[in-house]
Formats: sequence, C-alpha cells, structure tokens
Amino acid sequence: MKKLLLGSAVAVALLAGTTLSAKTYATVNGQKVEDKDIAAILQVIPGASFDKMNKEQQKKIIEQAVEKKLLAEKAVKSGIEKDPKYIETLNSMKKDLALEVWMKKQFDNVKVDDKEVKDFYNKNIKMFKQPATAKARHILVKTKKEAQAIINELAKAKDKKAKFIELAKKKSTGPSAANGGDLGWFDAKRMVKPFSDAAFKLKKGDYTKTPVKTQFGYHVIFLEDKKKAGSVSLEKAKPNIIQSLKVRKFQEQMKKTAKELKAKADIKIK
Repeated sequence: MKKLLLGSAVAVALLAGTTLSAKTYATVNGQKVEDKDIAAILQVIPGASFDKMNKEQQKKIIEQAVEKKLLAEKAVKSGIEKDPKYIETLNSMKKDLALEVWMKKQFDNVKVDDKEVKDFYNKNIKMFKQPATAKARHILVKTKKEAQAIINELAKAKDKKAKFIELAKKKSTGPSAANGGDLGWFDAKRMVKPFSDAAFKLKKGDYTKTPVKTQFGYHVIFLEDKKKAGSVSLEKAKPNIIQSLKVRKFQEQMKKTAKELKAKADIKIK
C-alpha cells in the first residue's frame, strides 16, 4: 500500500520519518544521517534491504548518504535557492507533497468493519486454502551408489538427524549443503514429482531407505515435520483482508473523487 500511495523521493523521506526508528548512522558537519537518508539511497536499488546487507555494503550506503549531505550543503551555499528553476521545481514539489500527504490521510481514514472482513473471508474461502506441506532436508549426489552408501551410514547412526546434517554438509552437491540440506517448508508442487512423492510418504523423523532419482541426481530425504492441508483461520487472515479491503475502498474513493472533480473542471486536452 505504501508503494501505491508514496511514489516520489519526497514521499520516501516522509514515510521514513514516520515509520522508521530515528537511528543515526553518521553526522556530517553537525547534520545527522538517519533512516530517511538511507531509505532515499535504497529506493533506487530494487528489493534492497539495509538490514540484510553485510557490513561492507552498509558502509558504502552510509558513505553515499554522507556524500549526498555534503553535496546538498554545497548546493545551498552556492545560492541555488534563488535560482528561478529551483523556485519553479520547489513549487511543483510542494503540490506533489501535498497530494502524497493528503492521499495517505485519505487511506488512513478508510474504515473496514468486522462484518466486511467476515463476508470477504466466507465469499473467498478458496483463497485461504493451504495445501499439505512438508519440512525436509536432503542430500544430493551424482550416483545411486553414493546415495545408497549415505543411507547405509544413516542406518548405523543413533541420532539420525544429527548424522544426516553432518553428511549433508560433507557430501551433498546441492546448494542447501551448507545448511545441512535444509529445504524449509514446501508443498508438493514446489518440488519435482519423484521428490515430493517420496518426501510426503515419510513419517516425521524418518528418511528414505532407497535413493530417490530425479533429473538433478540421486537424493536421500529426511522429513523433519509435516502439516495436513487446511485453511488459514479468519483470525490469522484478518490483517491481510483488512488491508486488501482498505486498498479497494481507497481506490474506489479516489476514482469517485477524480470523476467529480473532472466534471467541474475546465479541461482542454491538446
């Protein structure tokens, strides 16, 4: 929703100032480099998250924010604020900012009651269906012989899970090897059929006793947990439903307002 309402650089600063903590990353001639400054840098990097970056990447982002502060300071000292182009652009930005703030207030004022939420849930119950899921680990090797040797080692181990993790780290050729073969939670459609069929047949804490062949090689699979198919409860779905209904109501309200304004306006399209 924030992307829908706040698209401009000005809006990023506005949003950062209201939703992020007031953390200070550096000071530049007495000016603080804060979350809103970091957010302004990151907006041009699709999917970027400062918290998920390593220390070196974070340092580069902070340095860019520092440079931006210094360049802005130099621009102000140059007397650019008296430039006609600056004044014209500033006036235009004021209108954009007014629109951003006003639209955000309109969205915040949209109300959704419990009856609307319940009605939406009941009418769209298929949206909240969840397939059966499994949480598993696997060891991927090139040959059936290698896979069988791993299965034989597991058969001798007292702690099957610990041994499986150890073998995955040592012998698996898959990208999950470093995490002990951990694949997390998945439904049957996310994996190739031979793998899914084998995984979902297992009981919790069990592993495949014969190698599972796919186009990627041979797998040994360990099932950590399994969940039956079901539905997301109304209580859990409620926040997302409210957000969805608010967006819908807001969009309808904006279309209606725009239509009313157009009917009264003097519009000449060239």
